Amino acid sequence: MNSIIMLKGKVKYTLTLDPSVWIFDDRKLDMEVFFEHPPEQKDETEAYTKAVSKHWDREIQEGAVFPPTLKTEKKFKKQELVNGTFGILFAPFLANASPTEEATNVSFKTKDALISFSLEEAQKLIFGFSQDGKPLREDGPIYVYLPDGSNRNNPIKYVEEIIVT
Repeated sequence: MNSIIMLKGKVKYTLTLDPSVWIFDDRKLDMEVFFEHPPEQKDETEAYTKAVSKHWDREIQEGAVFPPTLKTEKKFKKQELVNGTFGILFAPFLANASPTEEATNVSFKTKDALISFSLEEAQKLIFGFSQDGKPLREDGPIYVYLPDGSNRNNPIKYVEEIIVT
């Protein structure tokens, strides 16, 4: 099975997507948490300010010395990556491909079918790329989930290409 997916069609830039590297992407989502508690739309500047403030508060309270808990926190995050089920939003990839003005649909070519969504619907889709800490090699390389989780137990599998029409 090929782990690379082409995003092509009525786009300014054809993209080559490699789900095996998304585990290192900060945009990844914990799928178990995502479907239970969908994220709220938030201002990126506000989120950044809060993260910097939290770090600053921690340094003030604990000092700039690295307490022994930081090693434990890193170990926990590593364990989370090894055992987690992750996904990533499709919208940034679609935006980077820059669909042309005449583009109206996004189709996912699987080994058995061609499944289409409107451009607006497709921007909300989530790509699953890791199940219990392992890449989706057998029936992947990605699973396509609807944002409401209605196909959570039966996602679109065996995706070979993404075609903007």
